[in-house]
Amino acid sequence: MDAKEFRRRGKEMVDYVADYLENIQTRRPLSDVQPGYLRQLIPGEAPQDPESWDQLFPDIERVIMPGVTHWHSPHFHAYFPTSNSYPAICADILSDAIGCIGFSWIASPACTELEVVMMDWLAKMLELPDQFLSGGKGGGVIHGTASEATLVALLAARSHAVNKAKECHPDMTDAQILGKLVAYTSDQAHSSVERACLLGAVKCRLVKSDENEKMRGDALQEAIEEDKQNGLIPFFCVATLGTTGCLSFDPLIEIGPVCQKENVYMHVDAAYAGSSFICEEFRPLLNGVEFADSFNFNPHKWMLVNFDCSAMWFKDSSDVVDAFNVDPLYLKHENQGAVPDYRHWQIPLGRRFRSLKIWFVLRLYGVKGIQDHIRKHVRLAHEFEELVKKNSAFEVTHEVTLGLVCFRLKADRATNETLLQNINKDGRIHMVPSESKGKYFLRFAVCAASTESKDITFAWEVIQELADQLM
Repeated sequence: MDAKEFRRRGKEMVDYVADYLENIQTRRPLSDVQPGYLRQLIPGEAPQDPESWDQLFPDIERVIMPGVTHWHSPHFHAYFPTSNSYPAICADILSDAIGCIGFSWIASPACTELEVVMMDWLAKMLELPDQFLSGGKGGGVIHGTASEATLVALLAARSHAVNKAKECHPDMTDAQILGKLVAYTSDQAHSSVERACLLGAVKCRLVKSDENEKMRGDALQEAIEEDKQNGLIPFFCVATLGTTGCLSFDPLIEIGPVCQKENVYMHVDAAYAGSSFICEEFRPLLNGVEFADSFNFNPHKWMLVNFDCSAMWFKDSSDVVDAFNVDPLYLKHENQGAVPDYRHWQIPLGRRFRSLKIWFVLRLYGVKGIQDHIRKHVRLAHEFEELVKKNSAFEVTHEVTLGLVCFRLKADRATNETLLQNINKDGRIHMVPSESKGKYFLRFAVCAASTESKDITFAWEVIQELADQLM
């Protein structure tokens, strides 16, 4: 494919993408193919001779689309949103064309410098403390996912904790110290926290949440005291703002002082909910972030920025740089120290030009446009909440704060499980379940940017219809 054909075929692909997104509501949101379906549709070996675009293009619909679960359908209500927008898609086209591997400033100065500025833009939108801004000890970096950010925070905290323990106990080996380190998080936290502890080879203690699924400061303090009495070393805590299961918020204003007192590194995971903090009515949910050592949320979930784009800030970037710094001669350059070399802030060496899509989205929507998008989703969630409350056969199980409604039939677990199975087999909408403190319930998330009130009404009609058949 030369430049001439690329111009032609690229326009065809843009038209295909626009048609796909414009008509996505006509597709079944949840794929119903069986495992191994694709192997039956394509040859077992790569072609020896080149094929034409006209041979390839029809196979998008024949081979790929049957196995796609359409996250951007207004009938997709599972998990949390994954953002999408035309400005972000355009930015990714440019990023792919530039194709730089921005591990250091000299590798592509614009890649690093735009990221520094975009992270400051986002931090100011969230009203993060000045310590998280660039220019001082702090600063931000774009990771792929919140899971990656949690692991990076843990490894940074682990490195600091090991070095400190060796100062106090020079006779202890690294392995002996690692065997004593304990990380803390709520029993409602995302599984990625436990996985980070597994990868980091440290103990993970799940702190029992209260009746509202929140990890309280006194419960954390009690767990830390118990572990200290047993000769362990508390070093890391993850507080969650907007849990995956039911969207509960750990009170940072309680947890932060405990971590500060006990010299425990506090990382805040606000993967989904973080975008909402740009709206003044939701910003109080972030109160206490001044106690955090690092903070993370995903613009790719709710800020109209395509996956992958997970924003993370450090109050002191040396926490991570000191832990990850390996600086061979072939990666050095004359301006080291004047600007970040982001290879020291992450696990992989290579990185894409992801800040472009933040820049495109923020300029073409503006802060007000993104606020409107978030507020619309919250309003639609409350519309669904009211529909549930009007039907006496159902109950809302948790407070509706943002774009998630947790609800269930007033029936046993098996009946609710069957209802969800029937909903997903029916295929008109897609949802997933959750469970907390022994109670099974259904999660209804407002996900697609194109979702409207009619889609909320449609979803509820489907749910009621299938519930009536079941009961």
